[in-house]
Amino acid sequence: MPQPNTLINLLSLTEPQMVTFVRTQGWPDYRAGQILRWLYQRRARAIAHMTDLSARDRRTLSELAIIDRSTHCTVLTSQDGTRKLLLTFDDGLTIETVLIPDAARLTLCVSTQIGCMLDCGFCLTGTMGLKRNLKSYEIVDQVLTAQDQLAADERITNLVFMGMGEPLANLDALTTAITCLTNKSWGLGWSPRRITVSTAGLASRLKEVAALGVNLAISLNATTEEQRQDLMPAVSEITSLKSLLAACRRCPLLPNRRLTFEYVLLAGVNDRPADAQRLVRLVRGIRCKVNLIPFNEFPGTRFHRPTDHDVLRFQSALREAGIDVFVRQSRGRDVLGACGQLGNLPPSRESVALTPIESRC
Repeated sequence: MPQPNTLINLLSLTEPQMVTFVRTQGWPDYRAGQILRWLYQRRARAIAHMTDLSARDRRTLSELAIIDRSTHCTVLTSQDGTRKLLLTFDDGLTIETVLIPDAARLTLCVSTQIGCMLDCGFCLTGTMGLKRNLKSYEIVDQVLTAQDQLAADERITNLVFMGMGEPLANLDALTTAITCLTNKSWGLGWSPRRITVSTAGLASRLKEVAALGVNLAISLNATTEEQRQDLMPAVSEITSLKSLLAACRRCPLLPNRRLTFEYVLLAGVNDRPADAQRLVRLVRGIRCKVNLIPFNEFPGTRFHRPTDHDVLRFQSALREAGIDVFVRQSRGRDVLGACGQLGNLPPSRESVALTPIESRC
């Protein structure tokens, strides 16, 4: 019998690869769909559970393949009901994904990398550096594992690729994962309209993401080249603010769709009236909305969260200019599960990870 490290991980096979695999065993093509449905729709963790395969075929499959899903999941629950899931893989590395409740919605924030290739100063993940890209099945496994954690009356309504990492820097795996998530025959059957992919601004790949039919969010956060270079130095070297906005204007949006611009508000840095007026000029003429994200603090950061007054002042300035603008409510801050808080703290800071939250937040 093959050693475990030589067995095929069924979750790593695309649909065409699965068809090739079952043909190699002399099985009919429909067997591929059966296996895929067990993996994604029924979230099987063992080949023995695939009861519409004969006992003989299950034995054969078990000699050739495994279902390699994360086996260790730690759940941290916030006072506001947000749940941060820590999934550990065989190599000992951990990724984080977050279930965020909000009225009738339950959003899952999904990671695409362990760490991040970028170094945005307001994001804890950026302090980790890039450990590695997630494989497509490791991306999907976050959704499957989150579903395992749901109560009988719960259902995830939205997926946002806004967790650890830059999604467009792992585009092939992201594309394969989205195919599994949206396939209606054997996959999870998600509508692309309920999936949002966020990028710090890899402008050359916006068209490829738009072609997937999902929503696209651009993490903007600055209104001048100098400001962007200070806040987001790595991505600024890849794409200037001017080039990014030009790419956004060329982005082929589907009818009734619009871009989302995300703007993290940092006290005294990019939250002033002049910043608001420049932001209005930058996005004017683009079919879009703006999400304002008051900075979520984490130990060791040089930035601070703006006051509610300054957040509302900034929102009002954009609204008066005719821009649809919303303030994103911070969720899960007490378990470092809010936007920009995902990632491993340095050992010297772990003891202060769960700090009291000021009442105004």
